Amino acid sequence: MDAYIGKMLDGRYEILEVIGTGGMAIVYKAMDHRLNRQVAVKVLKNDLAQNADFRRRFHDEAQAVAMLSHPNIVSVYDVSHDGDAEYIVMELIDGITLKQYMERRGQLNWREALHFITQIMKGLGHAHSRGIIHRDIKPHNIMILRDGSVKVADFGIA
Repeated sequence: MDAYIGKMLDGRYEILEVIGTGGMAIVYKAMDHRLNRQVAVKVLKNDLAQNADFRRRFHDEAQAVAMLSHPNIVSVYDVSHDGDAEYIVMELIDGITLKQYMERRGQLNWREALHFITQIMKGLGHAHSRGIIHRDIKPHNIMILRDGSVKVADFGIA
């Protein structure tokens, strides 16, 4: 069992379950007890959290993306640390990655591809207009919501 499951961060975010793992961080589904809503909490892996440069880059990513308010970009709500845990609190997405979507559906038809790429470009265009570059754009970092809308996630700055 993961060490964070069941833990409370900053007396506010209750970690419920793992929803994703990357090279630098683990993403959890959590409950924000202050605002009574579910969120995603991205926790920097412990070995990287010991490195001051990684911690700085992690916080810089959160602060940069938090400046972006756009319907096609996953929202960042908070960035903090609790003991050894360095974490970013984000919008919890009700959907799947574009990678998962393509694995289930196979090749996209041109209408689907156009629908997705239009929304991706709107989100990236907004970020670029504010000087923020997505450094890890790939199907794994594109979220397809249940309503068919698209959100760009994990800007890869960290």
